[in-house]
Amino acid sequence: MGGVSGAFLLLPFQMSFLGYTNPSVSATNQLFNIVAIPSGVYRYCREGRMVWPLTWVVVAGTLPGVFIGAFVRITYLPDPKAFKFFAGGVLLWIGGKMVLDLLKKKAKNEKRIAENRFQKLVHHHEGTLAQGEAKHEPFDSAVKVTHFNLSRLGYTFYGEQFDVSFWGIFILSLIVGVVGGIYGIGGGSIIAPFFVVFFKLPVYTVAGAALMGTFVTSVAGVAFYQLMAPLYPDMSVAPDWLLGIMFGLGGMAGMYLGARCQKFVPARAIKWMLAGIIVLTAGKYVLGFFF
Repeated sequence: MGGVSGAFLLLPFQMSFLGYTNPSVSATNQLFNIVAIPSGVYRYCREGRMVWPLTWVVVAGTLPGVFIGAFVRITYLPDPKAFKFFAGGVLLWIGGKMVLDLLKKKAKNEKRIAENRFQKLVHHHEGTLAQGEAKHEPFDSAVKVTHFNLSRLGYTFYGEQFDVSFWGIFILSLIVGVVGGIYGIGGGSIIAPFFVVFFKLPVYTVAGAALMGTFVTSVAGVAFYQLMAPLYPDMSVAPDWLLGIMFGLGGMAGMYLGARCQKFVPARAIKWMLAGIIVLTAGKYVLGFFF
């Protein structure tokens, strides 16, 4: 629902409960993304909530970053305890910022016309067309791109205009790609909350782009780890295909249901859910550094 694939929750599970601590755990995590994400993206495409220019900027930024991250993971961080602490700190900061924003009474970003109107349409429609006043507004016209160039990206969502910096999105995606390449989390756990908190984009439109970016970079990451494996014969580098596919099949059902149900859940509830997941996971990463 929040544009987070769930891979960053699987990572501590694999390392703590399964005892899977080799570098290949990152590649296995990315394999989960490859299997699980398409079902969720399919739902967002059907409902016209994929902001494709945003998606391609995310992909362009994260793709080179994931190769850098994978190389760093294998070469310099086979046991990335310190970097895990850093990543936990970043996630904790983002999650804390989301919580503070959500606690503000009548927060501006919670009173958006687009999100309110979208929820109003959803309450009148569970098929392909809304009823009443939304009669001529199918969900497949929800997002309309107004401009896209090397400076700015703009689109409307149910009458509300959003405008973001091209290079701001690209640089953020590059950094996320490096982190995602190191840990095999795909980056959605970082980029989705950044879109919501700092770029002030509606969660209903960023989830699909975040998931699609995670999918593309995960394909590249798995391929890179598999190709690098022969160069490190004494280390487990290639993904565990059976484990990754098993995780992915469960994730596929979860992704589809999450994407299908998202429009029935208020934006504020999704943001609270996203903030809670981020804070709890960040806390585990930070505590894991000391204990």
